[in-house]
Amino acid sequence: MPRIIGLTGNIACGKTSVGRMLLELGAERYIDADVIVHQLYQKGLPIAQQVAENFGVGVLASDGSVDRKALGAIVFHNPNALAELERIVHPAVRGALLDELKRVSASSIVIIDAVKLLEGASGVLCHSKWLVVCSQEQEIARLMVRNQLSADEARIRVEAQPDTSSKLVLVDEVINNSGSLAETHGQVAAAFDRFCRKFPV
Repeated sequence: MPRIIGLTGNIACGKTSVGRMLLELGAERYIDADVIVHQLYQKGLPIAQQVAENFGVGVLASDGSVDRKALGAIVFHNPNALAELERIVHPAVRGALLDELKRVSASSIVIIDAVKLLEGASGVLCHSKWLVVCSQEQEIARLMVRNQLSADEARIRVEAQPDTSSKLVLVDEVINNSGSLAETHGQVAAAFDRFCRKFPV
């Protein structure tokens, strides 16, 4: 099993930026759980079919894949619907992650980026769990740009996320991404050095 750092944090907090920094510092592989979900949502795949069965054909795009914006409009307004979606998706994501990890050498350092790292089953795979945080207003602003959402749409999605304060005791490192990239990079480099010393090859 490779050495694994799990990155988590609420939507648009900057996990991808931290992941890029870790690759620059020497990590060999970056696995984004959100990309895996996107792949699972493609036309004809079992997860896409289950999502359509549970939430209606209105969540499917014209090409038969899951329309994530339409699905988000349902689940981010309804905690029960969000929980049901996670029940469908989490086991499949874990299976895909395990398949990815089988293709990585045991001496490698792998990054797993997952919003639901602690709530799902992915966290148990990680040697070290890192929480990336920033202010809620920064999350909203970044989400508006990234996903081309209105301020109201972005706020609804951000406010549907769990409070990160409850996660502080569950992680090994906290990266505050509220400042400049240079400030974030300094924190990431220090945390990566601690990780490498704790889990040498």
